[in-house]
Amino acid sequence: MLEKIERFQILLLAVVIAIGGIIASGILTGALSKDVISVTGSYSQQVISDSGIFEFEIKSRKATKPEAYAEINKQRPVVIKYLEEQGFSKEEIDIKTSRGYDIYKIMPNGMTTNQIAAFDASQRISVKSKDVQKIKKVATDITNLTSKGIDINVEEPSYFYSKLSDVKVKMLEEATKDAKQRASAMLKATHNKVGKIQSVRMGVFQITPVDSTNVSDMGINDTTTIEKKITSVANVTFRIK
Repeated sequence: MLEKIERFQILLLAVVIAIGGIIASGILTGALSKDVISVTGSYSQQVISDSGIFEFEIKSRKATKPEAYAEINKQRPVVIKYLEEQGFSKEEIDIKTSRGYDIYKIMPNGMTTNQIAAFDASQRISVKSKDVQKIKKVATDITNLTSKGIDINVEEPSYFYSKLSDVKVKMLEEATKDAKQRASAMLKATHNKVGKIQSVRMGVFQITPVDSTNVSDMGINDTTTIEKKITSVANVTFRIK
């Protein structure tokens, strides 16, 4: 009886090994039958922004609407004179429409009443220039106007690179070359070589600060830094030979 059980176990093991061999063979054949390899390549280069824009707001809170707007009208010439002294031309200075709203009194219990306590007025001003260092300087120094009684609220300047279309083709070419080098390295161990390109899919461009490693499926377009890093991506499928 024991001998029969042992023979059955040996037979069962042989069947399992045979089935495993068939499955492994099928997987290997399926993998090789594709005769392709898909690789992602990338290429990066640094650029310097060639234009910038800086926006800020002058504000006034007074008891009445006329008083608030009068204060804005008083502040605006001082600000424009300051910007012109910093080297900005009238064409580079954009004065937006003034706006304002009522401020209502609040009761001690925190409830807002219908009684007007004051009026807030503001006016947005922006300056733009191809001299990005001039934009950076004014964004840093303009708060000095508070010493002249100017109520000002500043925003971070934005910097742009306008020649992306000029470098796109070259960068995509380099990303494809990188993909080929990666494919060659991967196939070297199998004694295969990279063949012709079967398909190419270009990824989105990532424009980031120089030291950033962030990526996004939607692409990144950094406007916070003057020096930027542009990265192109190419997803390439090669034939194997």
